[in-house]
Amino acid sequence: MSLRLHYGTTTKVLHWAIVALLLVQYLIGWLMPDIHRGMQPGVGMTFHVSIGLVLLILIVLRFAWRLTHPVAPESSLPTWQRLTSEVVHWMLYVMVLLTTITGWLFASFRGWSISFFYLVPFPMLFSNNPTAGKAIDGLHQATGWLLLILVGVHVAAALIHLLYYRDRIMARMLPR
Repeated sequence: MSLRLHYGTTTKVLHWAIVALLLVQYLIGWLMPDIHRGMQPGVGMTFHVSIGLVLLILIVLRFAWRLTHPVAPESSLPTWQRLTSEVVHWMLYVMVLLTTITGWLFASFRGWSISFFYLVPFPMLFSNNPTAGKAIDGLHQATGWLLLILVGVHVAAALIHLLYYRDRIMARMLPR
């Protein structure tokens, strides 16, 4: 397995698909009404959970792809920037993974019967448990906020490289 200098098409497609789906997820999450005891999932929640499952699949694929198709770190970067970049990238993977799993757990502990985009039943991980559901809801919200902060750091770094340093760092993830 040799290191390449640029990200390939598969990496770019997975990256930008995850970006687009996270944008949709946050919009749905903020526009949904608050969830109260006894409520059943509506259209918004069904789509939110369904997109969450797609995100879970994509982040696992992205993680596996990165492990099997590594890209060399940009050699022009100072060591602290290379290390910071690596840490933020791995934290992004972990936070997308945790946010999607806690969302799935939340739906499970609520005892909801949800279908994947109204096509097939969504498998539940656990049975109805309101106490666990409340705890997982808080964890899901916390991971969601931390993920949003990490995305902000990631985007800010990309913009700094594009506008201030004027280097080709961001170009590595853009279509050629």
